[in-house]
Amino acid sequence: MTDTTVPGATVAPAKPAIKPARPHFSSGPCAKPPGWSPEKLFLDSLGRSHRSKLGKGRLKRAIDLTRDVLGIPDTHRIGIVPASDTGAVEMAMWSMLGARPVTTLAWESFGQGWVTDAVKQLKIDPTVLTADYGAIVDLASVDQSHDVIFTWNGTTSGVRVPNGDWIRDDREGLTFADATSAVFAMELPWDKLDVTTFSWQKVMGGEGGHGVLILGPRAVERLESFTPDRPLPKIFRMTKSGKLIEGIFEGATINTPSMLAVEDYLFALEWAQEIGGLNALISRSTANATALDRIVQARDWLDHLPADPAIRSNTSVCLKLVTDADADAQAAMVKKMASLLEVEDAAYDIAGYRDAPPGLRIWCGATVDTGDIEALGPWLDWAWEQVKPA
Repeated sequence: MTDTTVPGATVAPAKPAIKPARPHFSSGPCAKPPGWSPEKLFLDSLGRSHRSKLGKGRLKRAIDLTRDVLGIPDTHRIGIVPASDTGAVEMAMWSMLGARPVTTLAWESFGQGWVTDAVKQLKIDPTVLTADYGAIVDLASVDQSHDVIFTWNGTTSGVRVPNGDWIRDDREGLTFADATSAVFAMELPWDKLDVTTFSWQKVMGGEGGHGVLILGPRAVERLESFTPDRPLPKIFRMTKSGKLIEGIFEGATINTPSMLAVEDYLFALEWAQEIGGLNALISRSTANATALDRIVQARDWLDHLPADPAIRSNTSVCLKLVTDADADAQAAMVKKMASLLEVEDAAYDIAGYRDAPPGLRIWCGATVDTGDIEALGPWLDWAWEQVKPA
């Protein structure tokens, strides 16, 4: 038989036989819960006022189920607010900061965004503690006479706060935790978190546009005793005549919400209850991250961005390429890998965040199935073989 191979030609590697059944590995919006379909959503609230008995009831149910699934104590208020997690963080910062000194902690792009707001917009001259991507600041050095702002899980760096032991019970300042990619996947110490924010498009796979703001008693006390010396837009105002507007935390939203997005979130919360609540959600996320870690450990071209396993996320897992290529070349490799995998419907949206070091970011939250993470490994090899340096 005649050999028809062209000398020097590159032969594309064989494609793996099995694809992830749901190749949705985006870090936001994230994969829908297993079994989701639009036909399963309750739609009677659509086309109705969000202030009708039905509309307010559905919003209140979302608040109540959030409390139930997360185990949030009755001492804490829960409100649905505009503009996703960003809106929730901004509401808290603009409404409460300025009463005492502030420390901002940043180890990835969103934390750095809160630093920018505190320094350049609010102009409150905060103490700023930063760490490089993949690392975390010395939490023991944080001055807890200050208000402290931090991300519990760095969605763009794959780094999480390991626990709440560093937060003192007798702290003088308030803690502001941006926990958008941590809630529903990690244990959070609610007694140590005065302000907590998230958006349901992360671990619960909900539709975007809405944030959740959780206030502990100390945060409510701050709101009712402190008036900032800055104008507050309407969507940031949580008090009237020096008292908390309780309706915000009972389903009377500040502006008109998408009831379709609310129903989508309710589906996810009910799914969470059905599978066993928070413990089941954490177990699913941990199993996914563990499966991905096995993939990483078996490959010499791939590694975790955070070197310390104790601070690695179990949701937004960030990986780096092990290569001598420079940053620009690595960015091009990542872009090509992500494109190849998307075309094959093997993995969607796994390129790292634009401001992070070049690498892959694979969502391992509770709505992802572990079998899909396991099926992803050979596809990563397939894509790497086509982009790796000669």
